[in-house]
Amino acid sequence: MLDLKRLRVLRAVAEHGSFSAAAEALFVSQSAVSQQVTALEAETGTQLLLRLRGGPVLTDAGSLLVCHADAAIARLDQAERELAELSGLATGELRLVSFPSASATVVTAAASVFRDQHPEIRLSLTEGDPEDAIPQLKRGAHDLAVLYDFEVHPFEPDRDLELRPLLTEEMHVALPADHRLADSDGIRLEELAEEPWLCGTTNGSCRELTVRSAQRVGFEPDVTFESNDYHVLQSLVAAGMGVTLLPDLALVAPNPGVRVIEVLPEPPVRRVWAATLTAGSRSRATEAMLDVLERVSAEFAPKPPAVPV
Repeated sequence: MLDLKRLRVLRAVAEHGSFSAAAEALFVSQSAVSQQVTALEAETGTQLLLRLRGGPVLTDAGSLLVCHADAAIARLDQAERELAELSGLATGELRLVSFPSASATVVTAAASVFRDQHPEIRLSLTEGDPEDAIPQLKRGAHDLAVLYDFEVHPFEPDRDLELRPLLTEEMHVALPADHRLADSDGIRLEELAEEPWLCGTTNGSCRELTVRSAQRVGFEPDVTFESNDYHVLQSLVAAGMGVTLLPDLALVAPNPGVRVIEVLPEPPVRRVWAATLTAGSRSRATEAMLDVLERVSAEFAPKPPAVPV
């Protein structure tokens, strides 16, 4: 049986990037951290860390072990919280992480409903894109994550996570109100090949979808401004600084200086999910919030066009 204390130490070294930082986070000495990792390597019979001059780096075996440690520690932390609830030592807590455009729409609405239905549960919310939120969820820092992926670039299967679909939203071209194509009913992205483009700052954000969508129709977008905040992107578009792609959730409160045009022939699609650890790890509060999120998301799902009578 692997020693859970040693697994926590290995995870801390991987998370913080050094023995000294891990020791500080765990409130122990640096030598104690080194000894625990060495003992764990002896216990497993394999090297778990490369001691490099730039800092320790997980080997493949170390990465595999940390992945399992995340799941095991998260389960135990959840068990402690549930036992506290049953013992009357706590009224319950739900820690949720979400990306910004969902936080401002679906999650805000769901939080209001949840608070009214479960006032005894302490609800907390932080923001993070999927590339940050997923590792945090697996480490037990959150109970539930609202995430997005793209139809053309879906999440990889992960045995530690369960994904529940919330809604599917289309991406739209956003143009300045005085743009030459602002009155178009629909636009092919190649018509904007010579325009300056705006998109997210990291490859894990909607930047990837914007760049890939342009590349699929034959051009490399000239990205002149970057932001992960859709309100900022809309303001830049309204100021005539470029064009971009925006999802439905970012257009709940559109900037009046922006014209939103359908992408032809088919728009790129972003999918929104609620992610939790596997079913056995979910608390009753998490289950309740999942149900609320599903109901509320239906109100934000794109409506089909009206059919003329």
